[in-house]
Amino acid sequence: MKKILILFISLAMTLSIISCSDSESDQAKELVNTPIELDKPKEESKEDLKEEKIDLETEKEDPILTDKKEEDVPREFKSALSQADTYANTMYMSKAGLYDQLTSEYGGKFPKDAAQYAIDNVDANWEENALNKAETYGNTMHMSKKGIYEQLTSEYGEQFTDQEAQYAIDNVEMNWKENALNKAKTYANEMNMSDSAVYDQLVSEYGEQFTEDEAQYAIDNLN
Repeated sequence: MKKILILFISLAMTLSIISCSDSESDQAKELVNTPIELDKPKEESKEDLKEEKIDLETEKEDPILTDKKEEDVPREFKSALSQADTYANTMYMSKAGLYDQLTSEYGGKFPKDAAQYAIDNVDANWEENALNKAETYGNTMHMSKKGIYEQLTSEYGEQFTDQEAQYAIDNVEMNWKENALNKAKTYANEMNMSDSAVYDQLVSEYGEQFTEDEAQYAIDNLN
C-alpha cells in the first residue's frame, strides 16, 4: 500500500513540474513575441520652432548696445572716418593712399590710430575705386594700358594693390589705339615732333608705353 501511495505522489509531482514548465514556456514565448516599444523622440511642433526662432532673434545685438559702442568712439576717430568716406567714395582713393592722406601733415593730420580706425571701418570697394581711376586716366589723359597700370600701383601714384589694378585694367572699357592717336596729336601739333620721334615716344618704356601696333595706328592716322 505504501508503495502505491509513494508512486501516486511521485506521479503527481511530475505532472505539476511539467505543468509549471509549460506555463513558464508560454510566458517566455509571450515575452519574445511581444514587440518592445521604444521611446520616440519628441517631435517639435511648428509653435515650438517659432518660439526658438524668436529666441534666436532676441539674441541679436541690441541696438542700444550698438549705439553705446558708437558713443564710446572718440570724436577724432569719427571725424577721420567721415573724411575717409569722402576720399574713398568721391575721389576713389586706394586704401594706402587714403591712409597717407589722413595722416599727412599736408592732409588730415590725424593720429595713426584714428586713421587706422577709419580705414578699418570705411565702406569702400577698392577694386571699383581702381576702375574709376583707370577710366579717368584713360579718358582724360589718354594713357596706355601699361601706363595706367603703373600709375595705379606706383607708390608715388595711386598705391592700389596689384590685384586691384589688374581688376581695373581687365574691366575698363577703353580704345587704346584712339588713346595713342590722341597722344600722337599732342606731340605732333603742340611739340612739333616728327613722326619717327612721336612713334618712339609712344612705345618707349620711359614714355607712353603703347604697343607697337597702337603706336603705328596713331602715326598712320595723324593729319
